[in-house]
Order: sequence, then C-alpha cells, then structure tokens
Amino acid sequence: MPMTSDPHREATPPGPWPYPRWIAHRGAGKLAPENTLVAFKRGASYGYRMFECDVKLSADGEAFLLHDAELERTTSGRGLAGALPWADLSRLDAGAWHSPAFAGEPLLHLDALAAWLQARGHAVNLEIKPTPGTERLTGEVVARRVAQLWADAEVKPLLSSFQPVALAAAREAVPSLPRALLLAEWVPDAVALATDLGCVALVVHHADLDAPRIAEGHRAGLRMLTYTVNEPERATALWAAGLDGLITDRVDLFSPVP
Repeated sequence: MPMTSDPHREATPPGPWPYPRWIAHRGAGKLAPENTLVAFKRGASYGYRMFECDVKLSADGEAFLLHDAELERTTSGRGLAGALPWADLSRLDAGAWHSPAFAGEPLLHLDALAAWLQARGHAVNLEIKPTPGTERLTGEVVARRVAQLWADAEVKPLLSSFQPVALAAAREAVPSLPRALLLAEWVPDAVALATDLGCVALVVHHADLDAPRIAEGHRAGLRMLTYTVNEPERATALWAAGLDGLITDRVDLFSPVP
C-alpha cells in the first residue's frame, strides 16, 4: 500500500543523531574571513559547537579549506587554487579581503582544523568541494585523511557534497564515515539519490524545504538539514516542520542549542 503524503505523518526523525542542531556556516558566517581558524574561533565565541566548511585538495594532495575554485575572492592569490602546492597556498593572505583586522590570516589546513576542533569537542560538517575534474580523487583523499585525523573521536565529521561522484568515492574509501548529499534545489528523486549513495542525511537549500519533504526524508531514514538560514521567522518555521539541523551565517543573531 503506498505511503500517504500527509506532511504530519511520521514526522519524528529516525535514530540517534550525535550532532548539534545549530551549525555555523564557514566558521562564523560573515563575521570573520570564511574557512579560516579565526572564523571558527569567532563562531565558538557565540556558543556554536558545530561548524560547516569547505575542503579541497592542493596540487600535491594536501586537504585545505577554501570555498571557491579560484583564489581571487578570498585570498591574495590568483588562479585555480588546486593548481598550486600547499607550500605556496600556505603563504597567501586569506584575511585581508574581509577587513584590515584580519590581514595576514592564512588558509587553513585540514590537519590544523582537526586538532583545534577535537581539543574543544566540537563537531564539523566537511563539504567536499573538489576542483573541477578532481571529484573522485578529492572524495577519496578527504575521506581517508578524515579517518586518520578523527580515528579516536567518538563523533566523526559529517562529509557532504553537491557532487555524487565525490560522495561515492568517499564511501568506497571509508564506508563507515557518515555522509550527506547537498542539493541546491529539490528534485523528485532527492531522497532516492541520498539513500542510493548510502547517506545518513540530506542537506537542502531552505527555500526548497518544507514539512512534507522533511517527512519524506525521515520515512527513508534520513536526517534533514538545511542551509543557509539567516531569518528568525524562517528558522522557526523549519524547526516546527521537523528539521534536524540548520546552517546559518547569523551566529550573532541565533543562540545555538544542542
């Protein structure tokens, strides 16, 4: 017998979930240069205990934090970030673009982030953000490095990506790591795509998420998360709809709760 589409049916999320509900986007939203250590410190100062950030590979295979494929927007460098070795990337200024107070802030290596987070018991959603053409390699390398860096951690990072190929590679490399499929917009087979990839969660842009879709994910055993919510009214509506996790820039506006 087919399942009902009643949005109030089976609204309780499935199984235990080790992550905080509130997640700081790229460290501290827009209050500090994104994906840098100072941003994570700023987000933590507002009480956040889980963070979202972007991870890609240098030309020599080092995992580091950067959102864009190109360096221009958030660093003093130019060109494709993945074309440079880490030694060169590590010398770039990743803070001055934001404001003079952060001039000299370097790009953040995944190893350094792991040490900082674990020393404080913080959780993280690592978005695998491959340089175009390196989706499979990035998924594999990031998963293996995460497994090493968090080998003794009770709560592992949640790996997410818009790239199914990267998620599949991460799954093949380290099947035990939790994964989430990112979607810029809802598609009819969203839940099937996530479950076929062995994901534990689906992360959907908030404009495309509502109670029926959250319930659909829950019925399939998925946790349902969203990005990037900066308005109190929207956050309230999504929590009421059964949301499991919310990524926000407004670490200064929302008071996080477990």
